[in-house]
Amino acid sequence: MQIFDNGKIYNFMGARKFAFFISASLMLLSLILFLFKGFNYGIDFSGGTLVQIKYNSKAPLSEIRKALDKSIIKNANVTEFGSDEEVIIRYSSTNEALGSNPGEVIAKLLANTGKFEVRRVDMVGPKVGSDLKKNGILAVIISFILILIYIAIRFEWRFALACIFAEIHDLLITIGAIIIFKVEFNLDILAAILTILGYSLNDTIIVFDRIREGIKEAKSNNLLTIINESVSKTLSRTILTSLTTLISVVILYIYGGDMIHGFSLVMIVGVIAGTLSSVYISAQTLIWLKFDVKSYKKVLINKEKLKIEKEKIRAMYEKGVV
Repeated sequence: MQIFDNGKIYNFMGARKFAFFISASLMLLSLILFLFKGFNYGIDFSGGTLVQIKYNSKAPLSEIRKALDKSIIKNANVTEFGSDEEVIIRYSSTNEALGSNPGEVIAKLLANTGKFEVRRVDMVGPKVGSDLKKNGILAVIISFILILIYIAIRFEWRFALACIFAEIHDLLITIGAIIIFKVEFNLDILAAILTILGYSLNDTIIVFDRIREGIKEAKSNNLLTIINESVSKTLSRTILTSLTTLISVVILYIYGGDMIHGFSLVMIVGVIAGTLSSVYISAQTLIWLKFDVKSYKKVLINKEKLKIEKEKIRAMYEKGVV
């Protein structure tokens, strides 16, 4: 499906300085927030116990807090969840005194606060939470390393660095959104981040493929012109892919319920950041790294000659000449 005129060339790089200024500002803000405020870790990473209860009428938050403070559960975090009838109770330890089913203990402690039902109980030990946090960080680092190796082999080292910088851009902006919107950082959010990195990588590779083809076909050695032509030719595909993905995650955010609000919100921010970074960050980085079109053309020509030579040798071998 062709939305834009495939023959028209849009001057994307004309706005590259403004776009990068906005991106750099957001990245800096995200970094400051991460260093000085940090994540609101869920029990997946911090350890603890979570109990979700639903009242038949409006939940009496003050009574719940008083009842818990009088018990062995001290300084519990009691918040509404989605509606004023549902409540999430979090406390930082998996207290053995509560037994194997803290939901039953909570139900007894809050028996005088009204009619309710226990809908969910999650328990994660501090050791498990710490291990999950380390494994999550390791997963992101490994993904960056594998991306770097893959792009360097498939394209060229400048393309690899440009791609990694675009991924860092998406990661930082996503982190900033998580902190600003006070999204609880848990395994679902980690999964969203890894999904965004994969989505952004796919988008960037498609743009890089088109740039590489543009270098082969272009008579000019002007990198800005080639980037504008290449991005313009992938514009319809980029808009369709990003738009359909964005529509899906927006619907999830609106109708998916509170359980996946955090996941869908992070995906919305990540899809937008990933789409913009594949054009304005990765391509701009190639310019900063002084990517030489003329030299790369020679590399591509040599690769093509080598490929043809191998095919000739293979053909001769199959005919029994070699």
